[in-house]
Parts: sequence; C-alpha cells; structure tokens
Amino acid sequence: MLKNRKLSRAISDLGWRQFRTFLEGKAEKYGREFRVISRWEPTSQTCSCCGLSGGKLDLSIREWICLNCESTHDRDVNAAVNIKVAGGHSETQN
Repeated sequence: MLKNRKLSRAISDLGWRQFRTFLEGKAEKYGREFRVISRWEPTSQTCSCCGLSGGKLDLSIREWICLNCESTHDRDVNAAVNIKVAGGHSETQN
C-alpha cells in the first residue's frame, strides 16, 4: 500500500496522528503539559544564542557559525535547543 502515493501519505499521516494522540493522552494522565510547535519552524537554521536566522542550509552542512554572535552550532543540537525554547522552556545552553 505504501507504493501508492495517495494511500502512502494517508497511512503515514495516520500513524503520526495516532502517535501524537497517544502522547497527548500520556501527558494528560501524568499531569504533564503537551505542546505542539509549527512543522515549518526553521529550528536548525536559527541561532539558539542570538536568534538570527542564518538562511536555508543544505542538509550536508552539519555545523555552521552564526554571522552575528560568531558561535559555532551543530545543526542537530541547535535544532533541539530551538525546539525546547519554542515549546515554552526559557532555558538554553548559553
């Protein structure tokens, strides 16, 4: 079924939707807060120190230097920090 383009998208979306529903239920059960950030948030392209957007980067670029504050970022770690901040936490590494 995943070879059919129309069905594959519906099946994949349903899987993620079910996963999100389970997470929301667990968060409610244990008294945790569940937040959803925008799918299109440029988390790996925005500096987690100063907030400057560095522009679109190729996926092959794994590390980059901010032009404003000159801090070096690993793409994945920077995205994780930006997701944490977008989710409502004010703590960052710097």
